[in-house]
Amino acid sequence: MIIPALDLIDGKVVRLHQGDYGQQRDYGSDPLPRLQAYEAQGAQLLHLVDLTGAKDPAARQIPLLTRLLAGVSVPVQVGGGIRTAQDVEALLNAGASRVVVGSTAVKQPEEVQRWFEQYGAEAIVLALDVRIDANNRKEVAISGWQEAGGITLEEVIEQFLPFGLKHVLCTDISRDGTLSGSNVALYQEVSARFPQIAFQSSGGIGSLDDIAALRGSGAQGVIVGRALLEEKFTTAEAISCWQNG
Repeated sequence: MIIPALDLIDGKVVRLHQGDYGQQRDYGSDPLPRLQAYEAQGAQLLHLVDLTGAKDPAARQIPLLTRLLAGVSVPVQVGGGIRTAQDVEALLNAGASRVVVGSTAVKQPEEVQRWFEQYGAEAIVLALDVRIDANNRKEVAISGWQEAGGITLEEVIEQFLPFGLKHVLCTDISRDGTLSGSNVALYQEVSARFPQIAFQSSGGIGSLDDIAALRGSGAQGVIVGRALLEEKFTTAEAISCWQNG
């Protein structure tokens, strides 16, 4: 499945290079028509990140998100600084189909495990961003990649499997926002080890060849952000490439 993604700051569509707020590129203040175009071209799931809310949960863009989610009819997963059950609740109430939880799952696993019990595993996507060293140790980075989590990707997944973990969005940090291709081997390895998890690949998609390379990797979803904004290809072309492998 191709999952078009938009990052939002103060109502504008943006891209950060490698997660750095200082390296921000703007793509206009019209997120809704973009989402509607992605849906019209066949996208069956959309991905939104509230970067304003990620930086300051008190400034979460709930009115904007509510309007965007009401403007499309396909499911949308939404993330950005989810720290409390109230944050999860606010996004589900705004119309999100799933809430994307990152650093909090590493810092406060017991809290997030309670959310699995309360809202169900279908309502939560764990977003795990990894730095991979020369020994293939996949260290999870947290807080917008500012710090190392001291735990591996596999260890985090193991903590949540007893709670029904189903959806994991995994980003190789070194590829994110680079358009330089995805880490295919990473998804082959983790999906073979955890066949019960629907992995979403994220980071590095710059061409249709990059999408084709992920076919058969075990990844069930491919998040595409910057490449669509820069019109490297269309959503329809991406979906066709993914399905016709």
